[in-house]
Amino acid sequence: MGRKLRLNSALKAYLLWPVYLTVLLLLMNLVIYVINKKAGHVMSGFVLAYFVLAMIIFYFRRHQIATDLVRYAMDFAQVQKRLLKEMAIPYALLDVDARLQWGNNEFMDLFSGKKAIGQSITNIIPDITKDSLPKAEADEVVHFMLNDRNYKAVLRKIISPNFDEDANWNFYESEKAWETKNALIAMFLFDETDIITLQKENKEQKLIVGLLYIDNYDEALDSIDEVRRSLLTALVDRKINKYMQGIDAVIKKLEKDKFIFVFQYKYLSVLQSTKFSILEEVRNVNIGNEMAVTISIGLGVNADSYITGYEYARAAIDLALGRGGDQAVIKDRDKISYYGGKSIQVEKSTRVKARVKAHAFREFVEGKDKIVVMGHSLGDVDSFGAAIGVYRIGKTFNKKVHIVVNDITTSLRPMISRFVGNPEYEEDLFLNNEQAKEVVDVNTLLVIVDVNRPSLLECEELLDYARSVIIFDHHRQTNEAIEHAVLSYIEPYASSTCEMIAEILQYIGGNLKLRPMEADALYAGIMVDTNNFLTKTGVRTFEAAAYLRRNGADVIRLRKIFRSDFMEFKIKADAISSTEIYLDYYAIAVCADTDVDSPTVLGAQVANELLNIADIKASFVFSEFNNKIYISARSIDEVNVQLIMERLGGGGHLSVAGTQLEGCTIEEAIAMLKYTLDTMVKEGDI
Repeated sequence: MGRKLRLNSALKAYLLWPVYLTVLLLLMNLVIYVINKKAGHVMSGFVLAYFVLAMIIFYFRRHQIATDLVRYAMDFAQVQKRLLKEMAIPYALLDVDARLQWGNNEFMDLFSGKKAIGQSITNIIPDITKDSLPKAEADEVVHFMLNDRNYKAVLRKIISPNFDEDANWNFYESEKAWETKNALIAMFLFDETDIITLQKENKEQKLIVGLLYIDNYDEALDSIDEVRRSLLTALVDRKINKYMQGIDAVIKKLEKDKFIFVFQYKYLSVLQSTKFSILEEVRNVNIGNEMAVTISIGLGVNADSYITGYEYARAAIDLALGRGGDQAVIKDRDKISYYGGKSIQVEKSTRVKARVKAHAFREFVEGKDKIVVMGHSLGDVDSFGAAIGVYRIGKTFNKKVHIVVNDITTSLRPMISRFVGNPEYEEDLFLNNEQAKEVVDVNTLLVIVDVNRPSLLECEELLDYARSVIIFDHHRQTNEAIEHAVLSYIEPYASSTCEMIAEILQYIGGNLKLRPMEADALYAGIMVDTNNFLTKTGVRTFEAAAYLRRNGADVIRLRKIFRSDFMEFKIKADAISSTEIYLDYYAIAVCADTDVDSPTVLGAQVANELLNIADIKASFVFSEFNNKIYISARSIDEVNVQLIMERLGGGGHLSVAGTQLEGCTIEEAIAMLKYTLDTMVKEGDI
């Protein structure tokens, strides 16, 4: 408290400059002495008087100057104190234990009526904890709500070695603010309510581009009398336009069955909360039409530009159509969301698309030296039969063809054994992954069948080796897609990939002729995927089967091939006998025997058998293979098992789907499925 105030050296030098000038006067006096001694004596008297007067003034006035300086410093400190107290920004000081030591008027007004000084800041602002305090020189930022306002707190650590115990910080209301610690936390509060509100309004007013397609326009009109067709079209258009008016959207009809619309972002949550009720509204339009009208919607969200938003919408609508239609897809940058998709896909009666794809495929085949065909891992009869169909196309145009096969399952072994060692087929017809990598080059056409997800391929690395990739598949698409395919023919309405390839064979030309063994392979693929023509079977399915029969497919021969041995039959019986009925309508079974080569195939067969039980809407069979848990999901028409499997990372069709789980046991997988079923039933998705 009794600390002496000393003038610093710079101020002393400033006050003593008259004394220092005496040296200059003495030099002048010497010069005058040389010129005239009498004048020099007179000059000496004046120099002496000047020096004495300067010393007297310095000595008697220096205390007054120091006093004035101290008074100025005190006044300046008071100004600083007032500025801090009345600063418009809430400002406070905390100690290193997060206790509030001082706050200015703006800060204390936020807590009027509350005792704040000395309290932990967490008790005052729960979002700011001791862990939130800065540990280094970098500032910490905390966002919180207070009195229905949004604030941003900037916490800055202040370290000074000059904080002494005897320091008098009068403008802090607590004399023990510093104690013996030399660190403080300065806290600035910034009200960002208006900024957040404006940001929210700006985001809500951002425009979203959407595309709306009528999936089955021509087919629905063909199913009704000609005089009612215009009425059906008008009713559908009215439903769509009325729905768009409800979200203040601008909609424009591009073609007879295609619309583009634009609406504000704030209405997106409304669409999501109602799960795009327009899908159900349009589906319920019925004036005597045998076929319900369905629509697909694609939205592009959070794009950097309107052009990018439109591209997102195009990608979303393509994905919706590729998944069978009757659903809405939202593409939010890399995130994909699905809504709807509960109805059964309607088979297209026209084969125009198959013919166009066949001609395009022929051009690619003729332009390459060799063909490599690849299906999904743990290939089944459908993927193998489709690969054999592609093989026959390649051989028709004199191309070298290879099929990638690694693990041969029990269900596939009787079929593939007819080709292995057969003198009518090359020894290198079937290759494993390593052999395929050596074969594939820039002049190779890579054909992928019965799968459209890279992670499920027999050998995903081949995508990096081949420049030309073609996809034939009947599974619904997901956000995981094979990029840069030169030709993609994905039709979820098809019963199997073998059905699609059978149609391609009829239009490919080149005097193609199937051998009976090859027709058997394709026919077998259709039989297995349709559960002997009971599931997803349409007119074109039987037409494809008839074509294969004309080319030598023998049903009796295939029935003998696919007969189960006694052990497999017993395993299926045990799985069925231990089935659990969950939520009254869902059958859950475990096919856990690891002694068989293909427990996943047995699981699929058990799932099909369980659908024969009355009141069962869907069946789920668990099997374990290669340290993975496989789920085979089946339904008839009441439940979309694809939506259920997508929740667990899988996919498939409305009535046939599945998934693979890693890092869990069968019991944990069953618990995950039950939780998914509970959630989807509660949300109304199933």
